[in-house]
Amino acid sequence: MPKAVFHVFSPKKLQSGVVFASPHSGADYSQSFLSRTILNRHQIRSSEDAFVDQLFASAPTFGVPFLTALAPRAFVDLNRAADELDPALVEGLKQKRQNPRVASGLGVIPRVVAHGQAIYHGKLSQNEVQNRIDRYWHPYHKALQELLRQAQTQFGQAILVDCHSMPHEAIEAMGHCGGQKPEVVLGDRFGAAASAEVMDHIEEAFIGAGLTVSRNAPFAGAYITQAYGRPSRRQHAVQVEIDRALYMNEDKIEPNGNFAALKALLDSVIAEITQINGEQMPLAAE
Repeated sequence: MPKAVFHVFSPKKLQSGVVFASPHSGADYSQSFLSRTILNRHQIRSSEDAFVDQLFASAPTFGVPFLTALAPRAFVDLNRAADELDPALVEGLKQKRQNPRVASGLGVIPRVVAHGQAIYHGKLSQNEVQNRIDRYWHPYHKALQELLRQAQTQFGQAILVDCHSMPHEAIEAMGHCGGQKPEVVLGDRFGAAASAEVMDHIEEAFIGAGLTVSRNAPFAGAYITQAYGRPSRRQHAVQVEIDRALYMNEDKIEPNGNFAALKALLDSVIAEITQINGEQMPLAAE
């Protein structure tokens, strides 16, 4: 198993109620996990948000914390509810209700990676699954909750920017802004997870950096956005999806020649987002 769960990169001084997080960029593939999977080291990484933690690494220099997962998504998916368990993977588990994410093999303990490639041959025991949830899922979310509580206490509101990447193929068929395909997709669950003011500010930050932005299509936000977005309580959550083709070779899972340029752009985006101050933002309507 991975030795650590997450890392919190803290600023020297907290200057904003914004919290950045990357739940899917973990790349600590332990030998014990690799010995369980039928995939090779390259295949197992296909659902990982590779290098997203590096793209947003400057967040603490702008006075905000950055929470990053270390355990890989294929091992435990921190952007799923703890009870999104897959009967097709977990021994002795009965189907409780229809859940499209679980049905597709993408529960809290995934059964597949990208393109439906099976991770295991056979099933996992309930004890092993529960152990992963207890040792990795709960500590990560406890840390995230504490960062948001601290932000809200000090600044009057908390704004979670949940950082992800998306396969280029997910947006190839899309048209946007006169035919331009989105390079960044912002998800606030169609307004349920963040106020219009917060969403507008974050969108303007990306557009100001020259990036093409779409809202809620094809990704509106998953468990984390749903669970932590409470705008009526001055706690907002926005999921950020960045086209992987902008910064990496998806086949080789390597940074491409544009990586440094995109990171520099995102530094300016981070700087702009962290200007959102809880004392300056109006309370969202109930």
